[in-house]
Amino acid sequence: MKDVIAGNFAEWRWQLWPPQRIRVVNWNIDRGLRLPEITDFLESQQADLLILQEVDLNARRTHFLNVAEELARKLEMNYVFGREFEELTQESRATPAYHGQAALSRWPLRSPRVIRFRSQSGFWRPRWFLPRTAPFQERLGGRIALVTDVDVMGRTFRVYNLHLESRGDDKLRLSQLTEVLDDAATVAPRVPQLLAGDLNFDISGGLAADLIQKAGFRNVLGDSRHYTRPAHNLFGSPRSIDWALVSGSLEATEGQLHEKVNASDHYPITFTLRFS
Repeated sequence: MKDVIAGNFAEWRWQLWPPQRIRVVNWNIDRGLRLPEITDFLESQQADLLILQEVDLNARRTHFLNVAEELARKLEMNYVFGREFEELTQESRATPAYHGQAALSRWPLRSPRVIRFRSQSGFWRPRWFLPRTAPFQERLGGRIALVTDVDVMGRTFRVYNLHLESRGDDKLRLSQLTEVLDDAATVAPRVPQLLAGDLNFDISGGLAADLIQKAGFRNVLGDSRHYTRPAHNLFGSPRSIDWALVSGSLEATEGQLHEKVNASDHYPITFTLRFS
Protein backbone atom coordinates (compact mmCIF):
# COMPACT_ATOMS: atom_id res chain seq x y z
CA MET A 1 0.00 0.00 0.00
CA LYS A 2 3.00 2.33 0.32
CA ASP A 3 3.93 1.96 -3.33
CA VAL A 4 3.40 4.84 -5.72
CA ILE A 5 2.63 4.00 -9.35
CA ALA A 6 4.07 6.34 -11.99
CA GLY A 7 3.95 6.75 -15.75
CA ASN A 8 5.37 9.22 -18.25
CA PHE A 9 3.31 10.23 -21.27
CA ALA A 10 4.11 13.94 -21.61
CA GLU A 11 5.74 15.02 -24.85
CA TRP A 12 9.21 16.49 -24.54
CA ARG A 13 9.11 20.26 -24.96
CA TRP A 14 12.09 22.45 -25.73
CA GLN A 15 11.95 25.87 -24.06
CA LEU A 16 14.57 28.47 -23.17
CA TRP A 17 12.94 29.48 -19.88
CA PRO A 18 10.19 28.33 -17.49
CA PRO A 19 6.60 29.20 -18.40
CA GLN A 20 5.02 32.35 -16.99
CA ARG A 21 1.86 30.54 -15.93
CA ILE A 22 0.87 27.03 -14.80
CA ARG A 23 -2.77 26.08 -15.22
CA VAL A 24 -4.11 23.78 -12.43
CA VAL A 25 -7.25 21.72 -11.81
CA ASN A 26 -8.15 20.31 -8.38
CA TRP A 27 -11.03 17.80 -8.48
CA ASN A 28 -12.52 14.82 -6.71
CA ILE A 29 -13.57 12.79 -9.78
CA ASP A 30 -15.84 10.28 -7.98
CA ARG A 31 -13.71 7.23 -8.93
CA GLY A 32 -13.79 8.14 -12.61
CA LEU A 33 -17.28 6.70 -13.05
CA ARG A 34 -18.03 9.21 -15.82
CA LEU A 35 -14.63 9.06 -17.42
CA PRO A 36 -15.54 10.42 -20.90
CA GLU A 37 -17.14 13.54 -19.39
CA ILE A 38 -14.27 13.94 -16.93
CA THR A 39 -11.74 13.69 -19.75
CA ASP A 40 -13.65 16.22 -21.85
CA PHE A 41 -13.63 18.80 -19.07
CA LEU A 42 -9.95 18.29 -18.24
CA GLU A 43 -9.04 18.50 -21.92
CA SER A 44 -10.99 21.75 -22.26
CA GLN A 45 -8.95 23.38 -19.49
CA GLN A 46 -5.58 22.79 -21.19
CA ALA A 47 -4.13 22.39 -17.72
CA ASP A 48 -0.47 21.80 -16.87
CA LEU A 49 -1.17 20.14 -13.51
CA LEU A 50 -4.10 18.00 -12.32
CA ILE A 51 -4.67 17.16 -8.66
CA LEU A 52 -7.29 14.41 -8.46
CA GLN A 53 -8.95 12.51 -5.63
CA GLU A 54 -11.09 9.34 -5.63
CA VAL A 55 -9.25 7.73 -8.55
CA ASP A 56 -9.79 4.02 -9.25
CA LEU A 57 -7.27 1.36 -10.19
CA ASN A 58 -8.57 -2.02 -11.45
CA ALA A 59 -12.02 -1.56 -9.90
CA ARG A 60 -15.09 -3.34 -11.24
CA ARG A 61 -17.20 -0.16 -11.13
CA THR A 62 -14.80 1.59 -13.53
CA HIS A 63 -14.30 -1.38 -15.87
CA PHE A 64 -10.97 -2.47 -14.29
CA LEU A 65 -9.14 0.55 -15.73
CA ASN A 66 -6.13 2.39 -14.36
CA VAL A 67 -8.04 5.68 -14.41
CA ALA A 68 -4.97 7.85 -13.77
CA GLU A 69 -3.07 6.23 -16.63
CA GLU A 70 -6.06 6.48 -18.98
CA LEU A 71 -6.19 10.22 -18.34
CA ALA A 72 -2.42 10.63 -18.61
CA ARG A 73 -2.31 8.87 -21.99
CA LYS A 74 -5.23 10.83 -23.35
CA LEU A 75 -3.95 14.20 -22.11
CA GLU A 76 -0.25 13.43 -22.76
CA MET A 77 0.87 14.00 -19.18
CA ASN A 78 3.07 12.33 -16.59
CA TYR A 79 1.34 10.86 -13.55
CA VAL A 80 1.84 9.47 -10.07
CA PHE A 81 -0.81 7.52 -8.17
CA GLY A 82 -0.89 6.78 -4.44
CA ARG A 83 -3.00 3.92 -3.06
CA GLU A 84 -5.42 5.02 -0.38
CA PHE A 85 -7.55 1.90 0.05
CA GLU A 86 -7.65 -1.61 -1.28
CA GLU A 87 -11.28 -2.00 -2.35
CA LEU A 88 -12.24 -5.50 -1.25
CA THR A 89 -15.55 -5.55 -3.13
CA GLN A 90 -14.16 -4.27 -6.43
CA GLU A 91 -11.28 -6.59 -7.33
CA SER A 92 -10.96 -8.88 -10.32
CA ARG A 93 -10.14 -12.55 -9.89
CA ALA A 94 -6.49 -11.93 -10.68
CA THR A 95 -5.72 -8.44 -9.34
CA PRO A 96 -6.66 -6.34 -6.29
CA ALA A 97 -8.57 -3.10 -6.78
CA TYR A 98 -7.41 0.22 -5.33
CA HIS A 99 -8.70 3.73 -4.79
CA GLY A 100 -6.51 6.76 -4.20
CA GLN A 101 -5.09 10.06 -5.37
CA ALA A 102 -3.32 11.03 -8.58
CA ALA A 103 -1.25 13.99 -9.76
CA LEU A 104 -0.78 14.54 -13.50
CA SER A 105 1.65 17.05 -14.97
CA ARG A 106 3.14 18.18 -18.26
CA TRP A 107 6.37 18.55 -16.28
CA PRO A 108 8.44 15.89 -14.46
CA LEU A 109 7.11 14.69 -11.10
CA ARG A 110 9.94 14.04 -8.64
CA SER A 111 10.21 12.07 -5.38
CA PRO A 112 6.58 10.97 -5.00
CA ARG A 113 5.61 9.52 -1.64
CA VAL A 114 2.58 8.86 0.52
CA ILE A 115 1.79 10.21 3.99
CA ARG A 116 -0.60 7.68 5.54
CA PHE A 117 -2.18 9.51 8.42
CA ARG A 118 -1.59 8.26 11.94
CA SER A 119 -5.21 8.93 12.95
CA GLN A 120 -7.78 6.98 10.93
CA SER A 121 -11.44 6.07 11.15
CA GLY A 122 -12.31 2.43 11.73
CA PHE A 123 -15.49 2.77 9.69
CA TRP A 124 -14.14 1.11 6.52
CA ARG A 125 -12.48 -1.96 8.00
CA PRO A 126 -13.88 -5.40 7.10
CA ARG A 127 -16.25 -7.04 9.56
CA TRP A 128 -17.06 -10.72 9.59
CA PHE A 129 -20.83 -10.15 9.72
CA LEU A 130 -20.96 -7.91 6.64
CA PRO A 131 -21.33 -9.47 3.18
CA ARG A 132 -18.51 -8.79 0.72
CA THR A 133 -20.66 -6.62 -1.58
CA ALA A 134 -20.22 -3.15 -3.04
CA PRO A 135 -22.74 -1.21 -0.88
CA PHE A 136 -20.69 -1.88 2.26
CA GLN A 137 -17.40 -0.57 0.75
CA GLU A 138 -15.16 -2.76 2.89
CA ARG A 139 -11.57 -1.62 2.58
CA LEU A 140 -8.00 -2.06 3.77
CA GLY A 141 -5.72 0.93 4.18
CA GLY A 142 -6.44 4.50 5.23
CA ARG A 143 -6.57 8.14 4.18
CA ILE A 144 -3.43 9.66 2.68
CA ALA A 145 -1.72 12.70 1.29
CA LEU A 146 0.13 12.11 -1.98
CA VAL A 147 3.25 14.27 -2.05
CA THR A 148 5.32 15.06 -5.13
CA ASP A 149 7.63 17.79 -6.41
CA VAL A 150 6.88 19.39 -9.78
CA ASP A 151 10.04 20.32 -11.71
CA VAL A 152 9.28 23.20 -14.09
CA MET A 153 12.60 23.57 -15.89
CA GLY A 154 14.60 23.82 -12.69
CA ARG A 155 11.98 25.72 -10.70
CA THR A 156 10.42 23.31 -8.23
CA PHE A 157 7.34 23.44 -6.06
CA ARG A 158 5.81 20.78 -3.85
CA VAL A 159 2.25 19.45 -4.19
CA TYR A 160 0.28 17.92 -1.32
CA ASN A 161 -2.78 16.07 -2.67
CA LEU A 162 -5.11 15.41 0.27
CA HIS A 163 -8.17 13.29 0.89
CA LEU A 164 -9.15 13.66 4.53
CA GLU A 165 -11.59 11.34 6.26
CA SER A 166 -15.27 11.61 5.35
CA ARG A 167 -16.31 9.68 8.45
CA GLY A 168 -15.61 10.74 12.02
CA ASP A 169 -15.57 14.36 13.12
CA ASP A 170 -13.68 17.56 12.35
CA LYS A 171 -11.22 16.79 15.17
CA LEU A 172 -10.03 13.73 13.20
CA ARG A 173 -9.78 15.72 9.96
CA LEU A 174 -7.91 18.49 11.74
CA SER A 175 -5.34 16.01 13.06
CA GLN A 176 -4.79 14.70 9.50
CA LEU A 177 -4.44 18.23 8.14
CA THR A 178 -1.94 19.04 10.91
CA GLU A 179 0.26 16.13 9.81
CA VAL A 180 0.46 17.63 6.34
CA LEU A 181 1.18 21.13 7.62
CA ASP A 182 3.94 19.74 9.86
CA ASP A 183 5.49 17.95 6.87
CA ALA A 184 5.26 21.12 4.77
CA ALA A 185 6.99 23.11 7.50
CA THR A 186 10.16 21.03 7.07
CA VAL A 187 10.88 22.70 3.70
CA ALA A 188 9.10 26.04 4.08
CA PRO A 189 9.77 28.75 3.06
CA ARG A 190 12.60 27.44 0.88
CA VAL A 191 10.24 25.37 -1.30
CA PRO A 192 6.94 26.94 -2.46
CA GLN A 193 3.99 24.62 -1.95
CA LEU A 194 0.51 23.83 -3.21
CA LEU A 195 -1.87 22.02 -0.86
CA ALA A 196 -5.11 20.88 -2.47
CA GLY A 197 -7.75 18.21 -2.31
CA ASP A 198 -10.96 16.99 -0.75
CA LEU A 199 -10.62 17.96 2.91
CA ASN A 200 -14.16 16.92 3.83
CA PHE A 201 -14.70 19.93 6.09
CA ASP A 202 -14.87 23.72 5.95
CA ILE A 203 -11.47 25.21 6.77
CA SER A 204 -12.48 28.85 6.33
CA GLY A 205 -12.81 29.46 10.06
CA GLY A 206 -11.88 28.26 13.53
CA LEU A 207 -8.73 26.37 14.45
CA ALA A 208 -8.21 25.05 10.91
CA ALA A 209 -8.07 28.58 9.48
CA ASP A 210 -5.65 29.65 12.23
CA LEU A 211 -3.30 26.73 11.56
CA ILE A 212 -3.37 27.35 7.80
CA GLN A 213 -2.61 31.03 8.22
CA LYS A 214 0.25 30.34 10.64
CA ALA A 215 1.70 27.85 8.14
CA GLY A 216 1.72 30.57 5.49
CA PHE A 217 -0.92 29.12 3.14
CA ARG A 218 -3.42 31.23 1.17
CA ASN A 219 -6.74 30.20 -0.42
CA VAL A 220 -6.61 30.33 -4.23
CA LEU A 221 -10.27 31.42 -4.31
CA GLY A 222 -9.70 34.25 -1.85
CA ASP A 223 -12.29 34.94 0.84
CA SER A 224 -15.34 34.35 -1.34
CA ARG A 225 -17.87 31.80 -0.08
CA HIS A 226 -18.06 28.71 -2.28
CA TYR A 227 -19.75 25.32 -2.22
CA THR A 228 -17.84 22.52 -3.90
CA ARG A 229 -20.35 19.73 -3.36
CA PRO A 230 -24.09 20.05 -4.02
CA ALA A 231 -26.76 18.86 -1.59
CA HIS A 232 -27.33 15.09 -1.64
CA ASN A 233 -31.10 15.42 -1.41
CA LEU A 234 -33.91 17.89 -0.76
CA PHE A 235 -33.12 17.95 2.96
CA GLY A 236 -29.36 18.30 2.62
CA SER A 237 -27.23 21.38 2.14
CA PRO A 238 -24.29 22.17 -0.14
CA ARG A 239 -20.82 21.85 1.39
CA SER A 240 -17.48 23.67 1.21
CA ILE A 241 -15.06 20.74 1.42
CA ASP A 242 -12.66 21.00 -1.56
CA TRP A 243 -9.81 23.47 -1.21
CA ALA A 244 -6.59 24.66 -2.85
CA LEU A 245 -3.96 26.66 -0.95
CA VAL A 246 -0.56 28.08 -1.92
CA SER A 247 2.46 29.20 0.06
CA GLY A 248 5.83 30.86 -0.44
CA SER A 249 6.63 32.38 -3.82
CA LEU A 250 3.61 30.79 -5.55
CA GLU A 251 0.84 33.19 -6.48
CA ALA A 252 -2.61 32.00 -7.57
CA THR A 253 -4.85 33.96 -9.93
CA GLU A 254 -7.95 33.29 -12.03
CA GLY A 255 -9.47 31.01 -9.40
CA GLN A 256 -12.79 29.56 -10.49
CA LEU A 257 -15.34 27.04 -9.23
CA HIS A 258 -17.10 25.17 -12.05
CA GLU A 259 -20.60 24.64 -10.66
CA LYS A 260 -22.10 23.60 -14.01
CA VAL A 261 -19.82 20.57 -14.40
CA ASN A 262 -21.75 17.46 -13.33
CA ALA A 263 -19.31 14.68 -14.24
CA SER A 264 -18.70 14.05 -10.52
CA ASP A 265 -20.42 14.66 -7.19
CA HIS A 266 -17.84 17.41 -6.57
CA TYR A 267 -17.21 20.59 -8.54
CA PRO A 268 -13.71 21.17 -10.01
CA ILE A 269 -11.60 24.16 -8.98
CA THR A 270 -9.28 25.74 -11.55
CA PHE A 271 -6.62 28.42 -11.13
CA THR A 272 -3.35 29.70 -12.53
CA LEU A 273 -0.02 29.61 -10.68
CA ARG A 274 2.84 32.03 -11.11
CA PHE A 275 6.21 32.29 -9.42
CA SER A 276 6.53 35.70 -7.74
